[in-house]
Amino acid sequence: MKKKSIAIVAGIVVLAGAGIWYMNHAGAPGDSAGASAGGAGGKAGGKGGPQPPTVVNVVAPQRQDVPVVLTANGTVTPISTVDLHPQTTSTIRKVHIKEGQFVKQGELMFSLDDRGDRANVNKAQAQIARDAATLADLERQYKRSQDLFAQKFIAQSAVDTLRSQVDAARALVGAGNATLQAENVNASYTAIRAPMSGRVGAINVFPGSLVQLATSLTTITQLNPINVSFNLPETALGDLLAAQKNGAVTVEASSPSSSTAAAGAKPVSGKLSFIDNTVDPLAGSIKVKAQFDNSGTSLWPGQYVNTRVTVQTIKDAVVIPQSAIIINTRGTFVYVVGEDQAAKSVPVTRLHSFGLNAAVSGLNGDEKVITEGKQNLRPGGKVRLADAPGGGAKGKREGKSEAKPDSAGHDEAVKTAAAK
Repeated sequence: MKKKSIAIVAGIVVLAGAGIWYMNHAGAPGDSAGASAGGAGGKAGGKGGPQPPTVVNVVAPQRQDVPVVLTANGTVTPISTVDLHPQTTSTIRKVHIKEGQFVKQGELMFSLDDRGDRANVNKAQAQIARDAATLADLERQYKRSQDLFAQKFIAQSAVDTLRSQVDAARALVGAGNATLQAENVNASYTAIRAPMSGRVGAINVFPGSLVQLATSLTTITQLNPINVSFNLPETALGDLLAAQKNGAVTVEASSPSSSTAAAGAKPVSGKLSFIDNTVDPLAGSIKVKAQFDNSGTSLWPGQYVNTRVTVQTIKDAVVIPQSAIIINTRGTFVYVVGEDQAAKSVPVTRLHSFGLNAAVSGLNGDEKVITEGKQNLRPGGKVRLADAPGGGAKGKREGKSEAKPDSAGHDEAVKTAAAK
């Protein structure tokens, strides 16, 4: 029984070995054929020709004068504002103005009770008249004393005494004139006039009101001309100073309100009038002011405005879209279409950016600058214009697909070409 089991096991092992040998040798011809087919296919794929040209869009650079403009938020501030106070204690006799009225310099605004001041003026005038009469009498006596002394009727001491009296009387007359001037000044305080031309604010007193030195009567604000105050970054200080040396610096101010914009109001133009003597070290900014003609009262004190300062104008600059500029570890450059429809890298320097465009140096202005499709380009790579024959709507779609890399970091257009 035992010998029979051993025979069975040995037979199974022999059959299994024979099956394995048959499977290995029977599949060999097919595998080698498949390998040959695969090799042929790979070889055919390797002979599939060069990569097709990249579809791109190009623009021609523009030549134009480009103003270098600095923008900032500003606040309208009056050149001068005066808070009117009385210089004496009295009562308001009459108010000659209305709230919100425009007044001219020297115009009468308030009249105070001046009866006491006028009486003091009259008293000073009477005192001067009395002293003047005394002086005239002493001068006559002094003149007669000189005649008597010449005839040896009086001594020299009498003449000297009269001369001293004349000098004292003349001094009294001078003191009386000074007193009269002081009383006239005090009387002038009862008539309050506009110290400058401007607009009157709220009036805080009425006829009969008692006013003192601390009483605020009203305010006058100068509206024309008027200032706009704003801050610029300290990096703009050099351009500001250089522009100021070359002449007047133009500043534009416009209201950001929707109603003004809807009305189509044009910005108000003024001139830079002040650059602060220090830079704020905390904010890193410099305070500047511009003065505007405000005869139309388009600017109002305290108003919030947008300002634009033109520091220079780049003459005949080469302007290209900012989307065409590439910045990487090699520097700043653009791709242009060179000879034989090959991409060429040209280093550029960005002079000034405005909107979607930028003024650059490094281009002659007659190049074809590539704006779309540059993501897949390398210097010397072949390109095809999207609007050229064979680069229609499909080419444009391919050009757009080049700007969208897949998750593995490869461009979809490259993946499509490899799959083909």
